[in-house]
Amino acid sequence: MDFESLMQSIQPVDGGWGLRLTEDWLQGRSAYGGLQVAIVLKAMRALIPDGAPLRTVQVTFLAPVPASEDLRAHATILRAGKNATHIEGRLQLGGQLLCLVIGVFGATRQSAVRIRPAQPEVPAGKIITLPQIKGVTPDFLQHFDVRWLHGGLPYSGASEAKAVIEVGFKHSGTVTELHLPAIADVIPPLAITLLRKPAPGSSMTWMLELLADRYDHLPLQGWRFDAEVLSAADGYTSQTAMIWAPDGSPAMLSRQSMVVFG
Repeated sequence: MDFESLMQSIQPVDGGWGLRLTEDWLQGRSAYGGLQVAIVLKAMRALIPDGAPLRTVQVTFLAPVPASEDLRAHATILRAGKNATHIEGRLQLGGQLLCLVIGVFGATRQSAVRIRPAQPEVPAGKIITLPQIKGVTPDFLQHFDVRWLHGGLPYSGASEAKAVIEVGFKHSGTVTELHLPAIADVIPPLAITLLRKPAPGSSMTWMLELLADRYDHLPLQGWRFDAEVLSAADGYTSQTAMIWAPDGSPAMLSRQSMVVFG
């Protein structure tokens, strides 16, 4: 099932939003984090359909989100101010909380402060398309094209956990708000580039900041990640990524706390 069909399958039920995931969207035994956030974001946006753009989400991943089960997404407005609305979203299965999201939607305001980072050039080198390998790469990657522009590949025994990666959906189209977290969480934990054999890893928390108020003119392909692991010890890593839109403009800033079992 493609992303748009999956999002359309999320329908109002029992005071929330219900759906069943298909196995092609899994990362191991759970839906990958970006999809979890997209599902919850649909429930959030329903509370303010004509509201302000999404500015940031803070996410805690508590338990695996399985396929072929009756999932429920719920959202509650915590506070609606003049400029910003804070909304809590939950993804649940049978009353068990699987994913908790806090989203902040903020109106565009006039400001004299404006800082726009410039996209750096990618160091010259061989561009490698990440293959889909059954039992090694996550199932959800079949929906994406992932190209390594610079840095060590997963399980290559690289000397540093730093990479430039290009991500895009396999099908064409333009970006919606729901596509943004789905794109922003495609890249793997970069700590696995330091390893020489496959090992599992997952995110515990995620903060995603959206750096623009409009994305609907942008294509689904050509999103660039300048990513690196800032710290790693005792099986836990801190990873950050500057995400550039296909037109080279700054799009999103991602920060994740992860575990790596290797």
